[in-house]
This record gives sequence, structure tokens and C-alpha cells, in this order.
Amino acid sequence: MKVADLMDQAFLAYNGGRLREAARLLTEKMLPGDGLLGMSLTGALTPAGLGKSCLIPWMKAGFVDWVVSTGANLYHDLHYGLDLHLHQGSPFLDDVRLHQDGVVRIYDVLFDYDVLLDTDAFVRQVIQGEEFQRVMGTDEFHYLLGKYVAERGRKLGLRDSSVLATAYRYGIPIFTSSPGDSSIGMNVAAMALRDQALQFDVNRDVNQSASIVYDAKSSGLTSSVFILGGGSPKNFMLQTEPQIQEVMGIAEKGHDYFLQCTDARPDTGGLSGATPAEAVSWGKVDPQTLPDCVVAYVDSTVSLPLLTAYCLSRLPRRQHKRLYARRDELLKGLTQAYLKVGSVTKTRTQRNLPKRATGAGRQTQGATCRG
Repeated sequence: MKVADLMDQAFLAYNGGRLREAARLLTEKMLPGDGLLGMSLTGALTPAGLGKSCLIPWMKAGFVDWVVSTGANLYHDLHYGLDLHLHQGSPFLDDVRLHQDGVVRIYDVLFDYDVLLDTDAFVRQVIQGEEFQRVMGTDEFHYLLGKYVAERGRKLGLRDSSVLATAYRYGIPIFTSSPGDSSIGMNVAAMALRDQALQFDVNRDVNQSASIVYDAKSSGLTSSVFILGGGSPKNFMLQTEPQIQEVMGIAEKGHDYFLQCTDARPDTGGLSGATPAEAVSWGKVDPQTLPDCVVAYVDSTVSLPLLTAYCLSRLPRRQHKRLYARRDELLKGLTQAYLKVGSVTKTRTQRNLPKRATGAGRQTQGATCRG
């Protein structure tokens, strides 16, 4: 039985049912047509081999148009792009002994400490190049880094081994919401002490990512988000709509489709477990499409391979949008729309909300949280 048939016929209820709903949302609404799909990556996915097995096939098929990732996922992706070896192991080993033997463990993934040192050396060598000696957004940094990873892979005879190299090949922008929070950022910081001029422009990242969403929505296309895990990448991807609506004062309604695979609970108040219904209250998700939003409480190492197989078997490849090549054009479009709005004043008309009731007519109940 094919994976897609198994999911359609046997994943009938509970989180199996939610995963089937996720597969159908992807294949029936998020991916058909010319709409944009952004993917956020949290958790150690690339060390587990999901870069080569799932993320690269998504990119090659044109199923993902832009990405927000933790820096760690991109750093560990470099191991594969440099033909360094990671191994299947066990989560029940003696970590003191591993440390003594120079072995690093990510749950049940093991690799030699030299893998880190060799990857660090590659990053430091690359970013000393003249084209890196300036301020740039993380999407531009990852594009340039991907170019060098692709060239190294070509010399090593590798094929489809690196997410960064594949994103470079197809012009897929990759942002990191916390560029200093990874070994890539650590190496950039260290080289700054050697008078290297590379710095990350986080303002450009915020506006550039918002410009991708604004261009899609203003062009009549849908904007979908596929969230693996949660955390900072989830927020960075979803905050594009509040940036457009709340901060810039441009009328918008929110992302059209929301799909998240997570193991986080909503009742702790953490963003990783926040539901799409909660996102509606922030303007992050269009309330009219809320019934189409899906949260599957399934580990990404289980859900992503299944959803990848489902989509590849049910849909034809899509044309690559190559958004990176349009980055200046997209940012210019958002800038013009923002300047056209003029000076931003506090207004509730941008989101088409009614005026707040006062006194006895207020609907808010309960005690006030004071902080």
C-alpha cells in the first residue's frame, strides 16, 4: 500500500486523523495554484537526516517558497554538504564516556567532535571573502553561504546533500530569526573580533519577510504557513501579518492557511503550543479560513516524512518562484505601500474591527492582569 493510500484509509481519528487533515489541506488548498507556502523549522531536524530525506525533495518539487529556520538546523545541514559523517546511535549511552572519546550526541544521533571543528573552519574561511564584508540580511547571507556549499558539494561529487545548497540553486530565501543563536552566528561573532565587517541586518529580515507575504496577498495569491515545531521561527513567520497590519497600518486579514506539527501543549502559554485560533486574535491568521487550519500533535520526525510522501505522490511539481531574485523588488513594494499609508495613528479600521464597547457593554470578563 502506498503511504498516501495508507493515510487516507487508515489515519481516521485522533492525531492520525489530524495528520490526514494536514495532508489534504496541503494537497487541496495550500499547494495547488500559485499561492505561497512558507515553512518554519524548529528542533534538530537536519541532524536526523530530514534535510536530505524530506526538505530537499520539498524544495526540488517547488512546494516551499520561503523558509524560517533555527541557525542550528542550518549549521548541522552543513555537515552533510561537506560530506562529514553523522551516525545512528542510542539515547542511553554514557555521556561522560562519549565526552572523553570526543563524541557528540543529539539524542540518538552521534558524531565526532571534529565534525564541529571542520564545519566551523569552513564557515570562517567562507565569510572572510570580500562579498561578506558588509551588513546583510540573513536571507542574503544564507544564499551566499549556500553558493559555497553547492560548490564544495560539486567538487566532492555529492548530489542533493544540503538544504542550503538546494535553496541557493532554486532561489529560496532562508531567514534565521535569531542569527546569533547557533554555531554559525558564533563563528561570525568570533570573526568580528578579527575586524571582519559581516553583520546581520535584522531590520531588513523583518521587513523582507513581511514583503514576501504582502506581495502575495496584494497580488491575489494565498499565503500559507507550514510550521514544524514552534519557537522563534514560528513567531517570525507569523509576525509578518502583524508587521503589515498593526505596525505599518496596511489593511490585511492574515495568513490564509495554517498547518503546524508540534508536541507542545497550548495550556502552558508558550508560543510553540499556541493554536491558530489564538493567532486569529493577533491578526496572524485570516478568521475566515480558521476552519481550514490544522494542528497535528505529532513529532516532526514522524509527520514530515509521511506528509512528504503524501504530497509527492498526490501533486505534480510546482514552478519555482525564485523569490530571492525578487528580494529588492518585494521590499520596494512594501516600502511604497507603507509610505502611502502616511504617518501611522492608532486605528481599528485597518483590521475592520468594531469600536470597543465601554462600561457595562464591555465583553471582557475576569480580573485584570497587572504587570
